[in-house]
Amino acid sequence: MKFPIKRTDRDMYSWDPFDEIRRMQNYMEHMFRAFPATEGRFGSEAFSPLTDVIEEDEKVVVTTDLPGVDKEDVELDLRDNVLVISAGKGKEQEAEKEGYLRKERSFMRYYREISLPDGVTEEGSSAQLKNGVLTVTLPKTKPVAGKRIEIE
Repeated sequence: MKFPIKRTDRDMYSWDPFDEIRRMQNYMEHMFRAFPATEGRFGSEAFSPLTDVIEEDEKVVVTTDLPGVDKEDVELDLRDNVLVISAGKGKEQEAEKEGYLRKERSFMRYYREISLPDGVTEEGSSAQLKNGVLTVTLPKTKPVAGKRIEIE
């Protein structure tokens, strides 16, 4: 049978309970950095929708879930090979029972920035929102072959 190790008085006086709190806080910050989707999804005003990006030979297809959003409420922007998806939906309910009036309003925002590979162009792109799924197709430009420069 092993007995617990006795700590000396010196160990008890050097123990700092706030050091334990700092270590736990550092651990939690490290965890949120390792999983940025959870931080953006639950820690801010706008939800970061789940997204699939598929790169094919001649195009890039981005698929995003935007449940309950109308196509008029979606904004797409392509800047420096980054696709920005911004959307919002609002709802207002009103109910009256026995002289009691109840109004409820809710508003939800979706925001996502997706880095795309080089050579993606806005020209000839298409977007479709069907059954709460946004599909954006962006064509890729063909790389321009360099020209040889002759030295005179």
